[in-house]
Amino acid sequence: MSNAFVYVTYIRTTPEKLWKALTEPEFHQQYFLGARMQSEWKKGSAWKMVYADGRVTDSGEILEVDPPRRLVIKWRNEFMPEVKADGYTRCTFVIEQEGDMMKLAVTHEADGPHRLLEHVGKGWPLVLSSLKSLLETGKGLSRPASKG
Repeated sequence: MSNAFVYVTYIRTTPEKLWKALTEPEFHQQYFLGARMQSEWKKGSAWKMVYADGRVTDSGEILEVDPPRRLVIKWRNEFMPEVKADGYTRCTFVIEQEGDMMKLAVTHEADGPHRLLEHVGKGWPLVLSSLKSLLETGKGLSRPASKG
């Protein structure tokens, strides 16, 4: 894969709590700006991200699952037709112990040019900052108000 967005953050938590935050829908709504991921979290199982009103934002398949260390998702946007037409990307979450913290590396990549990578470059920093805030303080962040 040649095009990638990579984001690394450090979170004061345990690998088990971080894994739970990545894979349990109740956690997602608290940090993923109102969306929740749904899957059986087994290799080959379907995956989707859904808003409370039932809109599916993204979908795909679980490619790898190694709790609490690694998760790989085949990922396609479902609500922007021009982005959906670009096809699937791959998102990899890697959790590593770093002293009393967890290092979380998220790599979102595509085989070639892909419009979704422009969007994830704006979205992942906010979502992962919200995840860090939730795990360290008990409260995630809200989506910033739109300008203009």
